[in-house]
This record gives sequence, C-alpha cells and structure tokens, in this order.
Amino acid sequence: MDARRRTVAITVGLRIHVCAVGRLRGTPEAALVNDYLGRFARVGRSIGLTLGDVHEVEDRLRSSPTQQAALLRKSIPAKAILWAMDERGQTLSSSDFAKTLAHERDQGTANVAIAIGGADGLDPAFRAEAHLALSFGPMVWPHMLARAMLSEQLYRAATILAGGPYHRA
Repeated sequence: MDARRRTVAITVGLRIHVCAVGRLRGTPEAALVNDYLGRFARVGRSIGLTLGDVHEVEDRLRSSPTQQAALLRKSIPAKAILWAMDERGQTLSSSDFAKTLAHERDQGTANVAIAIGGADGLDPAFRAEAHLALSFGPMVWPHMLARAMLSEQLYRAATILAGGPYHRA
C-alpha cells in the first residue's frame, strides 16, 4: 500500500482517553504526563491517533474501588472500548502495545478509554468490563506514576508506528 492510500485509510483515527483516579495538580508526575501526552498528540496526529480527554476523578477521602469505579464509568465516553491498567493484566512489549493501538485504529474503533484505578487498584467488576487489561509487569506501581508510564508508552507507541527514532529496542 502506498503512502497516500495509507494516509487515506487512517483519516478517521482513534481517540485515546485517559480516565484516572486522583488529581495530579502540579506534581512531578503531572509534568511528565503533560510532556509525554503533548508529544503523543503531535506525533499521533499524522498516524491517526489523537489524544481525547484526560479525566481525573477525585479520590474522595480514600473512597473504595467500587465507588471509584462508579466515577470512572461516568468519565468514559459513550461507546468507547475500555482498557484497564491492572497488575493482573496482560504484559505487552512496547511494539505489541503499538500494534494493539494500530489494530483498534484500523478496525475503525473511534475511542479507547484507558482506566487507571486508585491506590487500591480497580474494582474487580469494573476490571471485568474491560476489553483489555494491561499491566506494567508483576511489580505494583503507584497509581500516579502508572499514569506517567502510560503517557510515555502512548508516545513511544506513536513513534513506533510513525517510524521515528525514539524507540530503539
């Protein structure tokens, strides 16, 4: 397929929404998230990946995962496919994560919402609703840092798909 046809094939694109428990508000993690999501938005645009909304739901006085799930559900766009970040999820290489995003884009999926739970993780019933559960490995990561890691992986996936030099593995 030539470059012109490829561009036409992905003009609709896939919008990625990040739905997370907790507010970053000026933290070092917020700076990382903003930097990587900005990079993702710039690179992704040319390959049919766009940044949707970043929804932060309040972790109200250590609400339970069930209460947090109710808030997360409200933040997910209608008809979006749900992906859940969860320590029990599937581990993917960066290249496989990029391929998974490209597959959704190429199948005509309009929106993917990626949910990150609070300090106690995601409610099991909410996690079961997910089309895909992803993990950053068997170690447990702070939920605020997981958001920064997800943002970096979105940028890395976009550079992989665009053929950029950022990913060298």
